[in-house]
Amino acid sequence: MAVYLRVRLIRVQVRQAALRRLAERVLVAVGEARSELSLELVGDGRMRRLNRQYRDKDRTTDVLAFAMRESSSPVSTLLGDVVISLPTARRQAEEGSRSLSEELAWLLIHGVLHLCGYDHERSTAEARRMKLRERRVLRELEPIPTLVTVPRMSRIRARPRVARRG
Repeated sequence: MAVYLRVRLIRVQVRQAALRRLAERVLVAVGEARSELSLELVGDGRMRRLNRQYRDKDRTTDVLAFAMRESSSPVSTLLGDVVISLPTARRQAEEGSRSLSEELAWLLIHGVLHLCGYDHERSTAEARRMKLRERRVLRELEPIPTLVTVPRMSRIRARPRVARRG
C-alpha cells in the first residue's frame, strides 16, 4: 500500500507523514489495504479548472475523485486520485465548527469512497448509504491527528508555476 502525496500550496504546513498514514488507514478501513492512492492538495483555482474540465462545472469544489477502475486501462493497484481544495476545506471547517484536520479527514474518506464506487448523486438511498459509511470510517480513525497548520490570518495560495526553459 502506498500513498502518493502532492501539495501544491504555500503558506500551509502539511504534516505529510501524518496525512499519508491517515490515508493508509482509510484504505484499510474501506477494504483496500493492497491498493495505492494518489492524493493532492490544491488551491481553489486549480480545483475550479479541474471541475470545469472533468465535470463541466465552472466553480470550485471541495473534493474530486478520479477512479482508475472505471477507466479502460489495464488493472492497476492504483485505486485512483483524490484531489482536495484546501481553501474550500478551510471554509467548510469554519462553517461547521470543525478543525481543518477533521474536515480533511472527512473529505479524504469521501473521495476514497467515490473511488470504491459510492455515489451520493445517484439516489437518496445511495447518499444515505455513503454518509453512514463515511461516519463509520471516521469513527475508526478517531482521534484525527493534526494534519495541516495554516497561519491564522494567512490566505492559502497555490504555488506559483515555474517557467522551464528547455
